[in-house]
Amino acid sequence: MKGAAVVAGCLLAGMAQAAQVTDPVQVTGGRIVGTAADGVNAFKGVPFAAPPVGQLRWRAPQPVVPWQGVKTAQAYAPACAQTAAWIPDPKSEDCLYLNVWAPAQAQKLPVIVWIHGGGYYGGTGAQPGYDGGNLARRGVVVVTINYRLGIFGFFAHPELTAESPDKASGNQGMEDQVAALRWVRQNIAAFGGDPARVTIMGESAGGESVAVLVASPLAKGLFQRAISQSGNFAMPIDASENALFDRTAAEQAGVAFTRTVGAKRLADLRALPVAALQKPAWAPHPIVDGHLLREDLTTTYRNHRQNDVPLLAGWNAEEGKDLAPEILGTDKFTAASHKALVAKLLGHAPSAAVLAAYPAATDAEARASIDRLTTDWWGWRTWYWAGLQAQYGKARPYLYYFTHRPAEPLTPCGYGCGAGHGAEIQYVFDHLGQDPRPWSAYDRQLAARLADTWANFARTGTPNGKGLPAWSAFDGRPATILRIGDAADLQARGGLPDFSMFGQPPKR
Repeated sequence: MKGAAVVAGCLLAGMAQAAQVTDPVQVTGGRIVGTAADGVNAFKGVPFAAPPVGQLRWRAPQPVVPWQGVKTAQAYAPACAQTAAWIPDPKSEDCLYLNVWAPAQAQKLPVIVWIHGGGYYGGTGAQPGYDGGNLARRGVVVVTINYRLGIFGFFAHPELTAESPDKASGNQGMEDQVAALRWVRQNIAAFGGDPARVTIMGESAGGESVAVLVASPLAKGLFQRAISQSGNFAMPIDASENALFDRTAAEQAGVAFTRTVGAKRLADLRALPVAALQKPAWAPHPIVDGHLLREDLTTTYRNHRQNDVPLLAGWNAEEGKDLAPEILGTDKFTAASHKALVAKLLGHAPSAAVLAAYPAATDAEARASIDRLTTDWWGWRTWYWAGLQAQYGKARPYLYYFTHRPAEPLTPCGYGCGAGHGAEIQYVFDHLGQDPRPWSAYDRQLAARLADTWANFARTGTPNGKGLPAWSAFDGRPATILRIGDAADLQARGGLPDFSMFGQPPKR
């Protein structure tokens, strides 16, 4: 790895030598200059809201603070304050910045806004794998964003709700995403992007965020297509599951947290340093706050209140082994605990059909079944969401199942291995070159094809185009789910479970 780092450093140095400063671009707040290299203009660390610090901690995002002169936008801003050890410093509450990649001389090109994953507690738009240069070379403008995370991004409290002009709290990170989309609508034309052709795209919690934005009235008109990779609706899909996401319950959790850190009121919380607020455990997620989100996804679709845009969504064939420990809070899957863990995963007592399909006669079988069930349940929720769009929407949904196992890495793989969680990202961004694996010809062809397909969807609202494989709109039938992989992948991992055992989307 050390040798690879030296090679990467030399390549970056060469790119830096070839890079030039762009012409100034006028955006909200003032003028900026970025870097021009290899036919792409890149602007990094562009503010889209005021720093949410001090008295702005936990408030809805506020307007950008104007600056004098020309701001240099050539380096990423810090990641949002977070507990994720896999994101390096710097990290800061002052983190509401975005990054833009645009082809030189771009004019009215489609726009992709990438929302990073990380369980709502980690991640940043500056991760190397999210560099938008290779997608931009396909004729799109790419934007990656930061949004508040953890206790700073998903914290409800009665005092916060009372002081809010919208009488809502708990979805600060989601409101940051909406603010970034508003910035895109107002400013992206200056980079050659078309504000009337914006695609929101994300993976994991970023893919879940896409679903929340599809359901949110605040995001109406801010995007025209949606791509969700391995991110089903984090919010309940059915009203019966609402308890965890109820605003009153979230506010009560906020009051309990306040006592845990030794504070009495909101002012005390705002005076505490970041480290003190990050010590207690906190499980961040969006809630039904009555403002950004008014109801569960099923109710939204039944009443035709979703942002009705073309949807491209899917999941990976082996991500259960990555997700199960995170969702269930344990990596000990035994025959004795199997039924209870299945119930925890599904949110209700499992049926006899589910227990028969995912048996646990031994501890080894229990672990394999939990891994497989988690993958299938994750896929079912995405399948359910696409089914809602197919039944209640006018725009078409497209559903995929990523079965391909990438070439093995040079060092042992600990997360996202095989067709695991996030395995598709390096293909979609066409970034195999960042990882010195012995990539096969098929790997490289697949990366080029998926990047072309995703760019075409952003351009036209359909993944179908010249030179691309035919992809049928999803209509509920397994035959309309696109399997992504070669013949060996499809033979080993291409089969789908009987999703009906988990529940059917409601009929009209």
